[in-house]
Amino acid sequence: MCAASVAAGGAEELRSNVLQLRETVLQQKETILSQKETIRELTTKLGRCESQSTLDAGTGEARAGGGGGGGGGRKQPGSGKNTMGDLSRTPAAETLSQLGQTLQSLKTRLENLEQYSRLNSSSQTNSLKDLLQSKIDDLERQVLSRVNTLEEGKGGPRNDTEERVKIESALTSLHQRISELEKGQKDNRPGDKFQLTFPLRTNYMYAKVKKSLPEMYAFTVCMWLKSSAAPGVGTPFSYAVPGQANELVLIEWGNNPMEILINDKVAKLPFVINDGKWHHICVTWTTRDGVWEAYQDGTQGGNGENLAPYHPIKPQGVLVLGQEQDTLGGGFDATQAFVGELAHFNIWGPQVTPGEVYNLATLQHQGPLRQRHRLGRVPHRDLRRGTPSGHSKPVAR
Repeated sequence: MCAASVAAGGAEELRSNVLQLRETVLQQKETILSQKETIRELTTKLGRCESQSTLDAGTGEARAGGGGGGGGGRKQPGSGKNTMGDLSRTPAAETLSQLGQTLQSLKTRLENLEQYSRLNSSSQTNSLKDLLQSKIDDLERQVLSRVNTLEEGKGGPRNDTEERVKIESALTSLHQRISELEKGQKDNRPGDKFQLTFPLRTNYMYAKVKKSLPEMYAFTVCMWLKSSAAPGVGTPFSYAVPGQANELVLIEWGNNPMEILINDKVAKLPFVINDGKWHHICVTWTTRDGVWEAYQDGTQGGNGENLAPYHPIKPQGVLVLGQEQDTLGGGFDATQAFVGELAHFNIWGPQVTPGEVYNLATLQHQGPLRQRHRLGRVPHRDLRRGTPSGHSKPVAR
């Protein structure tokens, strides 16, 4: 009887211990779940902080390594590398790098505006230029300050974000102002002087240049075009020589992109000009390796090589504006005729620099180029226009 009661008491105690263990296990599970949730929240917050933090990565790794056994076996990615390398890959540093690139772009555009203001002595333009230069200097100081902060490992995420927002806002304002000034320049389009109009796609509307080209081992050809023709604006100009009708041709035919042909070899150009607006286009080429560059509205849009390499442009040919030649001075095809307006047609023997192309596109003074020209700007007195009868006569001013 006594033994039975003792056994019953032991079983009850064992049952109680089991229940307590179960409760402890459940509590531990709840604690673990709670800790996991806390860890998840902390990880999210840490990720947000890391995305904006400007603390040096190497410093953080040193602190983590000195924390004892917990997590000591893990090594952060990139540990042991140059801290400046780690810094350059942080989002904050990448943002500052982008800001620096934007500043450099704006400075280049401002330098172009400065050239324009020097050649067009306007006190208003100079004052605007000085104001913009002052703003750029201020922004450069702010970016430099943030870079120094990054290198020293100072500055919190909040301050960094606020500073970045301020800089981006100032850059946006500056970009808009420079764009307005550039737009004001580019609205200055060529007038009636040196301008030809081809209203219809025919085989008899053209202008033939009385002067011929000399032998050229490099050249730059530039002009203003305005057209809304589709498909293709046609042939702004063609130069044929005995035995080669496609010695030098600029053509946009059908649905093909605009192309330049040299000795019947072709390069596709990135021009998009059939929007009914004036566009300034230039193509430079050198016989050495057949290197070429294409510019639209003062900006380089494409380049290449191996275009008729080591083939000089032959002399004593026929230069025609508005038509593609299938024979020397003739063989015009109406489907390839240019439709639109053409102005300020120029050809220079040497290659023109990008800065000079920009000056041409903004209608700035062209004095330095005049000493280097082969044909130069084609005046009306050197043009003869076609007639329906097939004859030609001087182009009227």
